[in-house]
Amino acid sequence: MPVSAIDDSAPGSSSSPRISEWVAQQLLDRISRGELVPGQRLPGERQLAEQLHVSRVSVRAALQTLKTQGFLTAVQGGGTRVVSSAGVMDGALTAMVRGKHDNLCDLVEIRMALEGWAARRAAQHATPEQIANIGRILAAMTQTSGDGNRAADDMDFHLSVAQASGSPVYLHLLATIREILGNMVELNHTEPYMENHEALMIEHHRAIYEAIASRDADGAVAAVTAHLGWVLARYHAMSVAPAAAPESESTDSASAEA
Repeated sequence: MPVSAIDDSAPGSSSSPRISEWVAQQLLDRISRGELVPGQRLPGERQLAEQLHVSRVSVRAALQTLKTQGFLTAVQGGGTRVVSSAGVMDGALTAMVRGKHDNLCDLVEIRMALEGWAARRAAQHATPEQIANIGRILAAMTQTSGDGNRAADDMDFHLSVAQASGSPVYLHLLATIREILGNMVELNHTEPYMENHEALMIEHHRAIYEAIASRDADGAVAAVTAHLGWVLARYHAMSVAPAAAPESESTDSASAEA
């Protein structure tokens, strides 16, 4: 039952702390249910106060509490958004991946397990609207050229599957490594070490979409595993590809031979 609006702005009010704690818990519940996701901007104080039937004073106190606890952060220009730990997590992961090729491959294998699980959940729980959204993004991937738009659509595809999984835990986990995942997706579209790699990428994503749309949970896992197994093979190919000689060295060598 909603809490009635109370004028808790009066000094010495004993209601204000209890109401602001209740408001903070309501917002935390929305985050845990995935209604509010990392990076998302919250409604304004007035709108939240109307939704929760409390005063703006209580909302303001609740927001300040959640900011202090690290769940929310202020947005430049006004407003509040849900915090993502992407900065710290991505920085550490990027350093590890850049420093050792095996770590990059480990990350792909971890993605295989997590994204396979998410695809299974999506096949089981996605709404018709979520499935249609995945299909729209796939259609956009087939129409964009290799100018960077396809990489963005690719990332959106994976995020839409995450949304369709219905798991706020997975959404938050994904948000912590979103930047490095974006870098990995971009690499897949800018380093064509295999013939027809763009066409294969589309077919892999189509297989994932079709399995989810047909509610084939096992097929969705198999499609994700096949796609990321292919990505893993490409990364291994990159590690053994001969590096091009620096221009200065080739010029010096040519001069010496002449």
